[in-house]
Amino acid sequence: MSEQPLTEVSEQAALEHVLRHHAGADGWITLSRKEGDVYKQYHYRVDDIAGVLADWLGVDAFFSQNTFYRPSRKIEYIRELRALYVDVDCYLLNLDPEWVIGSLEANLFQDKVPDPNLIIHSGRGLALVWLLEPVPSQALPLWQAIENYLVRQLSQFGGDAKASDAARILRVAGTVNSKSHEPVLVQYRHDYRYVLRDIEREYLPPLSPAKIRERNKEEARIHQKMYRVYSLHYTRLKDIVKLCELRQWDVEGSREVILFLYRYWSCCFLTDPKEALENTVELNEQFISPLPKPEVVRATKSAEKAWKAKNDVEANLVAKERGYPGAGYNITNAKLIDWLEITDEEQRQLDTIIGRRIKYDRNNERREKGRRAAGKLTREEYIQQAEERRHKALEMRSDGMSIRRIAAQLGCSSSEVHRLVSNNN
Repeated sequence: MSEQPLTEVSEQAALEHVLRHHAGADGWITLSRKEGDVYKQYHYRVDDIAGVLADWLGVDAFFSQNTFYRPSRKIEYIRELRALYVDVDCYLLNLDPEWVIGSLEANLFQDKVPDPNLIIHSGRGLALVWLLEPVPSQALPLWQAIENYLVRQLSQFGGDAKASDAARILRVAGTVNSKSHEPVLVQYRHDYRYVLRDIEREYLPPLSPAKIRERNKEEARIHQKMYRVYSLHYTRLKDIVKLCELRQWDVEGSREVILFLYRYWSCCFLTDPKEALENTVELNEQFISPLPKPEVVRATKSAEKAWKAKNDVEANLVAKERGYPGAGYNITNAKLIDWLEITDEEQRQLDTIIGRRIKYDRNNERREKGRRAAGKLTREEYIQQAEERRHKALEMRSDGMSIRRIAAQLGCSSSEVHRLVSNNN
């Protein structure tokens, strides 16, 4: 697949880069090459990388920064979150990469953002990477909120908000950037892997409003909003895919609605309408009876339009004046369940698209688990224990034992003993 021969040095540089990043990784790693306007990609386990990496190198080669539980580079299939990163397009601002690194070291590293593990010199700009102690996909909303914080801190240097989703690929060391014809180099700074929660505690304002200092209120408001929004949109996306899986991808009759919702929530989560559309088209291809691609684009076009309105200040003001929470789509669970005809059994296997009855059942289960964890008895256990106490009280009373002495033996009050022995039905 290589367009030009690779030297042994460049192969070693590439292998060190990928394996150092993904040491001990669980899940699928994506290798990718850009050929024309198309990204060719395939997925491998970490133990297979050394045997295949050379075939993917040369010009415009990339690899995924996180891993996937299926061989598909989509956020709903994230297995492990292994890194945070910011793509810094400093060349767009005519900033020299070396000057940018010096400025970051002087003004941001350790103060506003952690010191990155490595800096990728991508041939034109930079990419900063912070390696993490791996966390599962459940941490993605927090990961995304921290990722967006890092992008905001680096925005003045060209930090790219569109390159901040968890399925992102970055260039591989030892390869060549076709636009600049420059080699991709990596500067390794340290080997410490950060704990995601530690970065939040040290660099971001707390999620709890009670702990927010006055000077951090605006940043805290953004952090809280991002966390809530990304959590909702991510779980919505996962639920849509899960529903398709439960129906074994036989969703004829609901295809347009599913694709519309998927494209809208993908836009909200990825903030990249182009990638959201590509993922929507890919989702459609998994249906047993997929729609023609032009119809997918047409049927879901309003989803992107609504997302743009959601991020437009004037559109939001107009929507609020009309009595809506804001622009974009604010769809209730009841409507989603009705539109997609989601059964109670299907809802029990979803995370967020659930009706009142399933929510009530889950709350009861959660409370019951809390009671058990605290050592409290279940209702059945309580009834059984009460019945055993009543029998003991009756036996002791029939032996002529006084109420006071029975109470002392059972460790209860005399009034309770009176109740136990008098309720002899």
